[in-house]
Amino acid sequence: MPSSQIRANSILPARREDIELHTADGLTLVGELARPLDHDPVATLVCLHPLPTHGGMMDSHVFRKAAWRLPALAGIAVLRFNTRGTSSVRGKSEGVFDGAIGEKYDVAAAIEFAEFSELPNIWLLGWSFGTDLTLMHGLDPAVVGAILLSPPLRFSQPSHLEAWQASGKPLTAIIPEFDDYLRPAAAAEKFTYGEVVPIAGGKHLWVGDAETVLDEVVRRVAPGVPVPLPRTWDGPIESGDMNAYADRTVAAFADVPVPGPLSGSPDSAPRPRE
Repeated sequence: MPSSQIRANSILPARREDIELHTADGLTLVGELARPLDHDPVATLVCLHPLPTHGGMMDSHVFRKAAWRLPALAGIAVLRFNTRGTSSVRGKSEGVFDGAIGEKYDVAAAIEFAEFSELPNIWLLGWSFGTDLTLMHGLDPAVVGAILLSPPLRFSQPSHLEAWQASGKPLTAIIPEFDDYLRPAAAAEKFTYGEVVPIAGGKHLWVGDAETVLDEVVRRVAPGVPVPLPRTWDGPIESGDMNAYADRTVAAFADVPVPGPLSGSPDSAPRPRE
């Protein structure tokens, strides 16, 4: 079988199953678990997505590509789900958006599912709003470490970072050069603990940089896997339906105020959203 170029909509082989998470406050959340096809995973990513009020969901493109590629390319299991009130092609999770407060139960339910499924080396992968959830609610005994993509530090407080520091668990913040909220120089000052990795030319939404992000994630979660990851695939390959995400484009949310502490501040002026 000839090699195929891995494209944005390429789906590589994996064991994929729809899952439900059950929170301690009585909600059912929808998600998916993708595992390597013919062997146990070497590590696990629990993905915490960007703001659902601005299009963020379990299918946000970096997480979608992680689930479509990493089980085959890196032997990593990928658990992604919709937080309370969030909808995607998979369906809608019960509840309503709660500004990073009630979402603590969502994070706990996802970690518990991964732990009870005996998935190894559980890492949290937060993106934007998901980084706040990671810092605020992700410091669980079952979690090995965390990776933060484009952290705005909107809801989390310095005390949360201090708690991670006290734990000694690895924490990496991957910061795009042209982020809308927190750029590398400011991130180096804010993150008094952990590793700050600047990405030249990167932007908050990582459009065009998903491969770079996934390489950096794999480098930390599965250090035995060579990176950069392959950009071609020699086996069977499927194509995902990109039209399913047309209503979650940046433009659709350009004029929607960001909820939380940034609302009403100069930092909340209209800009590219999640």
